[in-house]
Amino acid sequence: MVGLKPAAAIGSASSIRWQGEAEGVTDAPAAELEPPRLNPIRAIPSWLFSLVIHLVLLVMLALLTGPVGQDIGRVLLTIGQSEGTSEGELAEFAIDTQSQSIEEIDSAELETPVDVQMPDLSLANIESTQPSFTLETSMLGVGDPSAPALPMVGGRSGTMKKTLLMLYGGTPMTESAVGSGLAWLARQQSKDGSWSIRGPYNDGGTIENKPAATAMAMLAFMGAGNTHLDGEYAETMQRAVKWLVKQQDRNGFFASTSRDHQQAYSQAQSSIAICELYAMTKDSWLRGPAQLAVDCAEEWQAPEGGWRYQPRFDSDTSITGWFVMTLQSGLAAGLEVDRAVLYRVSDFLDSVQSYDGAAYSYQPRGAASQAMTAEGLLCRQYLGWRHDHPALLRGVDAMANEYGFNIQDTDFYYWYYATQVLHHFGGEPWKVWNNEMREKLPAAQVRRGSESGSWSPQSDRWGGTGGRLYTTCMAIYCLEVYYRHMPLYKTAYNDAAIPDVESVVD
Repeated sequence: MVGLKPAAAIGSASSIRWQGEAEGVTDAPAAELEPPRLNPIRAIPSWLFSLVIHLVLLVMLALLTGPVGQDIGRVLLTIGQSEGTSEGELAEFAIDTQSQSIEEIDSAELETPVDVQMPDLSLANIESTQPSFTLETSMLGVGDPSAPALPMVGGRSGTMKKTLLMLYGGTPMTESAVGSGLAWLARQQSKDGSWSIRGPYNDGGTIENKPAATAMAMLAFMGAGNTHLDGEYAETMQRAVKWLVKQQDRNGFFASTSRDHQQAYSQAQSSIAICELYAMTKDSWLRGPAQLAVDCAEEWQAPEGGWRYQPRFDSDTSITGWFVMTLQSGLAAGLEVDRAVLYRVSDFLDSVQSYDGAAYSYQPRGAASQAMTAEGLLCRQYLGWRHDHPALLRGVDAMANEYGFNIQDTDFYYWYYATQVLHHFGGEPWKVWNNEMREKLPAAQVRRGSESGSWSPQSDRWGGTGGRLYTTCMAIYCLEVYYRHMPLYKTAYNDAAIPDVESVVD
């Protein structure tokens, strides 16, 4: 099994209607429509003149009261959409910059030092990782068509990344591990821009799957804010995206070189990578390939509501989760997505659930497992389950308190999905999980030799198939979770209160 599953926000496409159409303007030749000659001063509306004057005064006041370099005490952020967002749908935070201090990384303590740009925010008391804010408990809108959603990939760079890293419990250790992991991945890229499941590193997978390997590596770089246009690894991403797009045929299919039972995983992962990259950059040449990928995913859905190895035939929870994220990534990118396809996924999830939806199996009438439960619950979160859904509460409690993050029971696939579910859920379950994950997972990273920065596939259930690249990518996704996908819920995350933030996102 080779795979990864991100989360995304739901957006909706809007149409533009020209003013002339709305007002019934005739189609007269342009030469016959002579514009009136207006006095340029009198033609300016009074309200516009007043607005300009007030803006000038406000700028002058800001310069007088906020000189460069002066500590202004509070940073206000606005997280939300720039259009059509009502006041009740904004998440509010605030950061008191007066009490912030920076915890430096002692590079001498690392056997493989990596240059990591840490947030210029307080990490001194990261031991407790209690984000100092309180948010109302309600969906941000990913599964609720009536509410606008935060951009799925809106927290991967800049001030938002720094803020999320601090609020959700990232540390210098987690960021250093991500930096070392990406450096290892960059060293493994082939000259043509692709990656390989089988090597050139040690402990490669048993079955080659270059589209999946390339997509997984791209998603790791993108999770830390790198695209083919920007970031430390922009050149790496340029070669990768060119190679991956060349694999796609006119039907949107990327995985013609993958083995039969791996084609569906490869197709979904490649589709997520292209859709997320388009969502991050809005680079116009990617829109066509991304839309084709979404169309292909919709066409492949089986009558049961899920996906499996062959298009339109049978369903299983593992592959279904990846295709759910393909469509969510398409929505986040503003592509055309048939929401009816997503609604039908709930029918399949109903057929594999146990305990009224608190646990999930691979296929109907099968036994529930930890990995499939985490994947099923993540799908439910994206498909609209509210934060207080009884089955979600039971499932989250079991993951955090009954099973927990156990580094001795190596299962990168389960860790990847459980980390996302618990991060989105927030609160005490996330704190319990993260307190272990952020310490134990970086500590398991290879620190010496040619494989420095990677994670060994030894003892992992799917390590033999996916190899070292698979386990390394999954570990990186876990450690990027703080900012990789925007949180789905407004929650009472901790008892302390973060002052008012009128959240951000252009």
